[in-house]
Amino acid sequence: MKGIILAGGSGTRLIPLTRVISKSLLPVYDKPMFYYPLSILMEAGIKDIMIISSSSDLPRFIDVLGDGSQLGISLQYEVEPSPIGIAGAFLIGETFIGQDNVALILGDNVFGHNLGPLLKKAVSRSHGATVFGFPVDDPERFGVVSFNDAGQVNSIEEKPAEPKSNYAVTGLYFYDNRVVDIAKKIKPSARGELEITDVNKAYLEMGALHVELMGKECPWFDTGTPGSLLEAAVYVRQFEEEKGVKIGCVEELSFKKGFVSRDQLITLANSQTKSGYGKYLLRVANTKE
Repeated sequence: MKGIILAGGSGTRLIPLTRVISKSLLPVYDKPMFYYPLSILMEAGIKDIMIISSSSDLPRFIDVLGDGSQLGISLQYEVEPSPIGIAGAFLIGETFIGQDNVALILGDNVFGHNLGPLLKKAVSRSHGATVFGFPVDDPERFGVVSFNDAGQVNSIEEKPAEPKSNYAVTGLYFYDNRVVDIAKKIKPSARGELEITDVNKAYLEMGALHVELMGKECPWFDTGTPGSLLEAAVYVRQFEEEKGVKIGCVEELSFKKGFVSRDQLITLANSQTKSGYGKYLLRVANTKE
């Protein structure tokens, strides 16, 4: 399975912050925002990952993690010439995806702890699509999935005026290889974008859409507004201080997944020892399991 992080868009809801830097490079407490979606793909066992962003922002992503080899993964980069919608990521990444299945995650989505079991279920499905639903107070802002009395998915709508449920579809999606052809066939919406909801509807019509429901035990933040960006940062700080472990720490995850050795983790830590982040990595490396 391949992985794609879509870190494009213009970030208009975060102006003037996004006049300075890409939304996905903004800090969420002690890490760049895109570390969090990257860590989700890595947690799912995906090591071959493409980051899609604008031509002006891509060099900054490359400066941060390069080709990913120091993390035991492969990072590639591709330009999004202009924002064409989430489903456009499959057109941009068609050659990269090849004949593989693919997971797509948005660069501004931050997931909390405890997502691991749901990721395993999604990865285990070689056929169809898997999306994740999270209960929200304002579902009209999102793609919304609803269910019949038997608990089966019966609709998925993009920003409905009258939502049929309060379950928003998060910015994390797993698809089989058919997604590329499906993305090619959908038409731009009224706002001129290739909507990911239309891709999900296609899988629903084929009877191949799976929905994993998340709850309070696995928080989710769409950090596209100043308020939600702050909320995510506060959550990360509180969790890390209370539990003594980090969320979205890609170096630690590389070590625990066996992508890098203990000595390689120490090397990564030694390059950052003036920060609390680097000191944390040294503690992880020196902890006997």
